[in-house]
Amino acid sequence: MARPVASNAASRREGDVLVLTGTLDRAAVTALWPQLATALAGVRTLDLRAVEQIDSAGLALLAELVARLRTSAAPPVLLGSPLGLAELTAAYRLTPQLDFQASLPPAVN
Repeated sequence: MARPVASNAASRREGDVLVLTGTLDRAAVTALWPQLATALAGVRTLDLRAVEQIDSAGLALLAELVARLRTSAAPPVLLGSPLGLAELTAAYRLTPQLDFQASLPPAVN
């Protein structure tokens, strides 16, 4: 039986910046979520510049982090665009700031 490959993702705080590194995939989300969920107080920036690539589970993680950070006075800043992020945000109709962009229904004539 094949064992899942361990994620190389990691996170660290640098003042008000949460730095994420490695590959943000399903394994990373499972490993990182417990510590990230409790480490957001005071975070203003998510630094993704050292993230190698991202899949849909990683996008869901980032979207949840951004949503939690949006409850503060200023919207969070995202630094970097890892491999896969642009394609996934387009596929899920998210803005570069990970906001949902609902399309307006066509006008009825």
